[in-house]
Amino acid sequence: MNNNPAISIVSPVFNEEAGIEAFYRELKRVCLMANMDHEIVFVDDGSRDHSFLALSRIRQADPQCVRVIRLARNFGHQLAITAGIRAARGRAVVVMDSDLQDPPLVILDFIRRWRDGNEVVYGRRTQRKGESWFKQWTAHVFYRMIRAAAKVDIAVDSGDFYLLDRKVVDIINAMEERHRFLRGLIAWTGFRRYPVEYVREARLTGKTKFGLWKMGNFALDAVISFSFAPLRVASIAGAVISFIAFLGILATIYMKLFTHYTVQGWASLMIAILFIGGIQLLAIGLIGEYVARIGDDVKRRPLYTVLEVLE
Repeated sequence: MNNNPAISIVSPVFNEEAGIEAFYRELKRVCLMANMDHEIVFVDDGSRDHSFLALSRIRQADPQCVRVIRLARNFGHQLAITAGIRAARGRAVVVMDSDLQDPPLVILDFIRRWRDGNEVVYGRRTQRKGESWFKQWTAHVFYRMIRAAAKVDIAVDSGDFYLLDRKVVDIINAMEERHRFLRGLIAWTGFRRYPVEYVREARLTGKTKFGLWKMGNFALDAVISFSFAPLRVASIAGAVISFIAFLGILATIYMKLFTHYTVQGWASLMIAILFIGGIQLLAIGLIGEYVARIGDDVKRRPLYTVLEVLE
């Protein structure tokens, strides 16, 4: 095993038994085309199928270049990538999923741009094949929402398909936060970035593991990790409602003292109370999300646990 390869490829795996060997063959072909010392680090993120057995066979067939990390349970996509990045030894580290939606051939372009002096080279999707209009629309909205809300310049229409120089990897590895949005962390480092456009293919086998619920949680982590905008929105909403309520009080007093009319209506009163109560609960919930993440980071538990390593 080469302890100082030029390139490390990190790929998280979750229930990809059917397609992982095809992915490896294509990835290995591209690595040989690059003509550089390389290693491939697979991270089995608690797969419930026979993905680990397939990875073990791949490791046996290519022991000089393949390493397999098996996590003790499913810790999630971002933490699986984190485990792989921490284990990678290369002067540059490529991160990509193992479902062949991101074409391994694009790695050659990544390497060329890295040699030109860019510390971060990332893929920008110009087309997303095999995905529903709803998935594409929500992805489009997600990236632009994050870009607008975050304090860092997060690239739009990009995923976890990128090349990082060793200096960027070392900084990412020093970060201990649990609710990770790696694309945001990479943008936060501030190094030179270069986009490489490509067409994202449809999945070779199986179906996406990133459903609507996971997408929502991922978006929440991204916004809260890099923006205080939700708290500001809650504060502004509270200020506006308080101002409107103050005007209502003045109007009620005026009508009582200087006119023959009084404010009537149980329904309107209840609507106002319920609306204000909902805003209050929303604000408390947003604060709770921030506090909960602070609590997780303060506990300083390991980000993940490793069950087995094949190297």
